[in-house]
Amino acid sequence: MIISVASGKGGTGKTTVSVNLAASLETPLKLLDCDVEEPNVHLFIQPDEMVSRTESTFVPVIDEQRCNGCRKCADLCEFNALAVIGEKVLVFPELCHSCEGCREICPEQAVQAGSRELGTIETGSWQHVIMSYGRLRVGEAMSPPLIARVQSIIDPDDLVIIDAPPGTSCPAINAMKVSDFVLLVTEPTPFGLHDLVLTVEAVRQLEIPCGLVINRADIGNEEVYRYARRESLPILMEIPFERSIAEIYSRGGLLVEHSEEWRIRFSGLFDTINDRAALQEVGR
Repeated sequence: MIISVASGKGGTGKTTVSVNLAASLETPLKLLDCDVEEPNVHLFIQPDEMVSRTESTFVPVIDEQRCNGCRKCADLCEFNALAVIGEKVLVFPELCHSCEGCREICPEQAVQAGSRELGTIETGSWQHVIMSYGRLRVGEAMSPPLIARVQSIIDPDDLVIIDAPPGTSCPAINAMKVSDFVLLVTEPTPFGLHDLVLTVEAVRQLEIPCGLVINRADIGNEEVYRYARRESLPILMEIPFERSIAEIYSRGGLLVEHSEEWRIRFSGLFDTINDRAALQEVGR
């Protein structure tokens, strides 16, 4: 089963839920930080040794000796990564989505394979957890290709927890779309509700079951709770706004390692998710 922990906005406590959910279980699992623009799972789950690898993607390189300026490659590209000036083809690597269509369509075989660095992926083990996270290269505009590389270590029988990017844009959708269940983390504030509504709509478009964790549950107002009731969204956990919890987080600690009560609550959260995902599968 693949569980994505997502949120409409940053700072709601998504990583807190991800790392404590993973640490509360005893079964082997993979914890993937797909927030490749700002990964932080490794600040809480700290393997003894990390293995790093650099990831690259295809970009076209034009062989000017073969190119006759026919424009077929530029006409095909929907992202304007190629332009023809006279008989010369200009390449804009930062716009390329690596579909390789230009390479396939070129009648002169003038498009050769080049590469653009996406970033790095770090992988390591901690107790029962295999953790992996991506770090996008500074200046790289597209994170979904690197997110896909982080997710490439998923095997069909794995239990996986994905810490998704915040928001509802392409990075978040690409992180969530492989999931069996999406755990939405929100806070009971006007900003939290506004972005929660957008995320719920996105998850429903993906037709993935979801549930809520309300962090800092005793601040703000009741609008998030009213929305959850109207939309029949199950509230699976509430985390109070407490100084002790904030102190543990600020030191890079795990709540489940400081409190047996919270370990039981997070492992119970997983059991609830498992049951709901199983019911959804039976209903299909």
